[in-house]
Amino acid sequence: MRLWWGTGLIALLAALSGRAAAQAPDTVTLGDAIAEALARNPSVRQARAAVTVADGQVREAWAQALPDVNATASYQRNFLVQEQIFEFNGEVVRARFGFENNWAAGFTVTQPLFQVDVIIGVGAAGRYRALERERARGTSQSVVTGVRQAYLSALAQLELARLNESSVQRIRETLAETQARFRSGLTSEYDVLRFEVQLANLEPQLRRAQDALAAAKRSLLIAMGRPADGDIEIVGRLVEVNVLDPAANTPDNAMLIALSGPMLDSTAIDTALAAALAARTDVRQAALGIAVEEARVKVERAQLFPKVSLFGAYNYLAQDPGSPSFFGESAEYRTPAAWGGIRIELPIFRGFREYARIQQARAGVEQNRVSLALAREQAVNDLRTLTAALGETRARVASQARAVAQARRGYQIATAEYREGLGSQLQVTDAELALRESEYNYALAVFDHLIARADLDAALGTVPDEADLAAAGRTNR
Repeated sequence: MRLWWGTGLIALLAALSGRAAAQAPDTVTLGDAIAEALARNPSVRQARAAVTVADGQVREAWAQALPDVNATASYQRNFLVQEQIFEFNGEVVRARFGFENNWAAGFTVTQPLFQVDVIIGVGAAGRYRALERERARGTSQSVVTGVRQAYLSALAQLELARLNESSVQRIRETLAETQARFRSGLTSEYDVLRFEVQLANLEPQLRRAQDALAAAKRSLLIAMGRPADGDIEIVGRLVEVNVLDPAANTPDNAMLIALSGPMLDSTAIDTALAAALAARTDVRQAALGIAVEEARVKVERAQLFPKVSLFGAYNYLAQDPGSPSFFGESAEYRTPAAWGGIRIELPIFRGFREYARIQQARAGVEQNRVSLALAREQAVNDLRTLTAALGETRARVASQARAVAQARRGYQIATAEYREGLGSQLQVTDAELALRESEYNYALAVFDHLIARADLDAALGTVPDEADLAAAGRTNR
């Protein structure tokens, strides 16, 4: 019996441990999150499907220039063979035309010789495919930027949750010590009440921080293309990221910087602007949109030109009286037929449809030209704004780094004085709180800096893709 109970207990513990391991949250680096989003995000998948549709339209346009070959076969049973009644030499004569069974088989061929709309349509389809590919690229860049921002936001919320958790734990310990001192008559009841009030104020803040962290993770999961009810662990600590010396970072934190593009200053804006105008997806989409609408104008104009094509056909006919016999019993019931020629179609009047469509296409060209001019102006504004933001956040990171060093030194002094009996626990608590707050402010400065770099990559059109992930080392696991 003991052996049975022992075996059952071991099996139960193994099952529970296996279940816990199966439900353990997945650890995800920034590179993992980006790679997964590029593979699973619904917007990216829709954009890639649109490119596939555009590829099919190109093949369809080419098909218009190829010969059109059709084969047909039919069988007809005449239950009452048609008769013709006429008068001959004063007598009424009834003549029957055809037989009960009729077979026909053959094929037709049509080959366009001169169709301007077909030639131009192939080029228009190719331009539309290029536009869809650029739209897919733009969607991927937007998704990657959103994932980077969501990941960094989750890290910022994680630092806030850690700060509040440390504060709550510290106040709980201080409250317990103060209550013990009060019971010993070494302090007043006011000191106990003060720490109880402080703890009551901090515990809701901790709950809000934890809820905000969970919400940030859900947003990240959605951006990655995962269900929002999943659980993940994110890698990296903003409070430990060294922006000023990237080489000094740990592998986990290095990933946060490795996927960022080059730093810019005010002297490099003009050079960067030329590169941005060539790589920014909104600029390229507007330029391609102009090309597509211009091709559309040409396609509509081509509808006014004549069309010339060759055609030919070959048919094999057979008839059979009485019971059906496939294609007749003898050659006298079978006959072939063949013909060919050239067809010319000249549009004369179609209700001014083509002219209305040409007008619409010209308006589309103008719309895209306005969009292109606006995208160029936006590029200049983005580069100047983000370059200034990078300079400000970099300076703030350096300032907060000094504040963290000073707060850490103050905490060391307060701790040493408390050990020597020259200071109080309250001084240690205040020094630790100042250190935690300075670390969180440093983490926020790093967060703002990395967000600005992500936005700058989008402004330059250099958002990391699969190749960049491979070069940077996608995972650190």
